Amino acid sequence: FYFGKSVRDINLSEAALLAGLYKAPTKYAPHVNLPASRARTNEVLSNLVEAGFYTSGQVHAARLSPARIVENRSTNSPDWFLDWAFEEVQRLAKGKGQYVLTAKTTIDLGLQRAADEALVSRIRTTGRSVRARSGALVSMETNGAIRAIVGGVDYGDSQFNRATTARRQPGSSFKPYVYAVALENGYTPRSRVRDSSRSCGRWSPKNYSGGGGSGRSLSLTEALARSLNTVAVDLSLRLGRDKVMEMVNRLGVTGIRKSCSMALGDGGVTVLEHTGGFATFANGGKRVHPYAITELISSQGEVIYSHDRDEPEPAQVVKREVAESLNQMLHAVVEEGTGGRAALDFTNVAGKTGTSSSYRDAWFMGFTGYLVTGVWIGNDDFRPTAGVTGGSLPAQIWQSYMSVAHPDMDIPTIPGLSPHPRQVEERARLAELKRIDPGLSGPKKSDAEKTMPPMMREVLKRIAEAFRKSGGRDKIEPAEPPGRRASAQPMPTKPTP
Repeated sequence: FYFGKSVRDINLSEAALLAGLYKAPTKYAPHVNLPASRARTNEVLSNLVEAGFYTSGQVHAARLSPARIVENRSTNSPDWFLDWAFEEVQRLAKGKGQYVLTAKTTIDLGLQRAADEALVSRIRTTGRSVRARSGALVSMETNGAIRAIVGGVDYGDSQFNRATTARRQPGSSFKPYVYAVALENGYTPRSRVRDSSRSCGRWSPKNYSGGGGSGRSLSLTEALARSLNTVAVDLSLRLGRDKVMEMVNRLGVTGIRKSCSMALGDGGVTVLEHTGGFATFANGGKRVHPYAITELISSQGEVIYSHDRDEPEPAQVVKREVAESLNQMLHAVVEEGTGGRAALDFTNVAGKTGTSSSYRDAWFMGFTGYLVTGVWIGNDDFRPTAGVTGGSLPAQIWQSYMSVAHPDMDIPTIPGLSPHPRQVEERARLAELKRIDPGLSGPKKSDAEKTMPPMMREVLKRIAEAFRKSGGRDKIEPAEPPGRRASAQPMPTKPTP
């Protein structure tokens, strides 16, 4: 990676540079800060002399001829995704006795580029004026297949993955979990609730406007669309906070603690887990386990792991009718409530805004019938933003990305909703074309055919055979075969798309 050669072939100055990385890999990486890297290398050389391993004369040549690095990073490399995918490979391959693996991933490079552009460009152009300098985005299909991860603004500056590791307060984007519990316990989207504050100990919730509620009666749907804190807290206390805890555990969302204000999202969640929780509603109530790896192939060509083969069928953890009712309410959030800036003009959107106390965290979590995407905006040092809410910058980033993330109008309908008028028109148009020319209606490819075309499988076989013959020592970089949904390369250290 650094010198374009095997570790067996490095010289003294190169070895000293590598040794110097251990103290602070990001700070002393030559690709990130070359002056700091060379200063650190000289310090290592001095330590070698002081420890008696070398003489001053022996290290003199290394000081005069510092290591020259090769720039081999691709500007389009999905580094955030690859870091998390590598962790997944280690988990899946543990105990299998395999050291050279080819991993087939779920990454969609087109969606990854769109996600990077939507998040990074908006933060760099708008973030400074509103004191929001960091962000993260996760986009997955409704079954949990990760298509894009953006873990920050600049991977070269910081490799900390804010999408998969950082825990931030979800604010009101947590409320759908509370409303799902209400729907499981006899409420309907039309049930009447009251906008009034209810105390928990010495604490009482206030709405975003600052008051303790107007006292008027309104529907459950309107309460969610307007993101009323009073109603969410009252529901959690009336139904029982233990039931809310059980719901988030059921959906795979961790980091939540039982408190008076838990309904307002005062716990810490990751963007990845939160997006997975919303994906359960998007697919009609089946548990989602976000995943990045579809296959692992050994150097002998054996498939040692297949997601389709080895993972159990997703469990129905929320009744479909509950998910459908909640989706209708989340659709109202976008159509009539706080999430209006996330609306798309070609398909239905369901989602929820979220803003934590003092404007430290802003979220938009939403989905179409095809993709579920979560966006977080804030600061790494927890400093407040200048009034950024979930319905502003995060919703705009979400809308910008999702506007280009759908390849065509053939988008599944969100459970509980009717097809979007534009999609109805498009389907009618295609039906008429097929009536005129029956040749247009060929057999539709299965998901397996879309994700693993024959050319892809043949390339994987050639890679595995090449590794087997070389013993895994040679660097093999085959040309990426065509295909939108996945790609694979040999991965002795970490997976590549």
